[in-house]
Amino acid sequence: MRKLFLPLCILLLMSGCKKSELDVANSSPAVAADKAVAVAEYEVEAPPAPKEVYQMAPASSISEKSEPVNKSAQPSIAPKKLDTIAKKIIKNGNMKIQVGDIKKAQNQVEDILKKNNAYIQTEQFQNTDLDDNLDLVIRVPHKNFDALINSFSDGVGSVLSKNISSDDVTEEYTDVSIKLANKKIYLEKYRDMLRSASTTKDMIEIQETIRELEDEIDVAEGRLRFIDDRVNYSTLNLSLYKEKVRSSATSKIGFGSRFADSVTEGWNSFMSFLLGIISLWPFLLLIPIIIFLWRKWKSGRSTK
Repeated sequence: MRKLFLPLCILLLMSGCKKSELDVANSSPAVAADKAVAVAEYEVEAPPAPKEVYQMAPASSISEKSEPVNKSAQPSIAPKKLDTIAKKIIKNGNMKIQVGDIKKAQNQVEDILKKNNAYIQTEQFQNTDLDDNLDLVIRVPHKNFDALINSFSDGVGSVLSKNISSDDVTEEYTDVSIKLANKKIYLEKYRDMLRSASTTKDMIEIQETIRELEDEIDVAEGRLRFIDDRVNYSTLNLSLYKEKVRSSATSKIGFGSRFADSVTEGWNSFMSFLLGIISLWPFLLLIPIIIFLWRKWKSGRSTK
């Protein structure tokens, strides 16, 4: 038995060693694969970390992603909204210029108007025995108003009078604009109510309100257009004045002509006086009647 036991033990040991070697051989590809996966994962998950972590981002991206920066940037936007409300200033002027020749001065005025992109709105000429007057109402862009005034003051003639005024209508323009925007909002709300109205009475009342709002909106928009026109184009009332002088033929009138003129003027005055008296004939008829009644009353007292 001892002789058989020892060979069996040796066989068992030999078979166990072979099995372990086969297991190791079979398991080695899996281990190698696991190691390869581990290495691959390590290579994928471990890129050059310092470059990603410590790389500085652009300032624009920081400002876009950072909420505190947006909050601090909000006040800088608010002043821009206030700056959009531009000043609304209306400029008007009146000038009276004495010139030597109306026609020549009118040509000079037309040249000045062309240079300043202005135009004549109204024109009125008056010729009297004493002077000639040409009255012009000129509309000129707001930015060219001062240049136009200076051109008239320097090269046309002698300035007899000049009056320039400025009227700030910014407050009125802003108030009308705000009210107009509110009315448009109410108008849209009433139109929505009209679509959902269930009774005829409600529809009629809402339509009447809509009509009133539309009228008020038209008036407000017209007022804004008027202000814009007065602001964009200033108005200048220009008067060209020429005083007439006695001509050479008239200045040589002698004493005889003047005496005849005086006699004629005296006769004309007498005729005017006589015609004035004749026009009082109804009152003249009352005088004899008053005298007759007075005498009759006086004679009656004397008989008593």
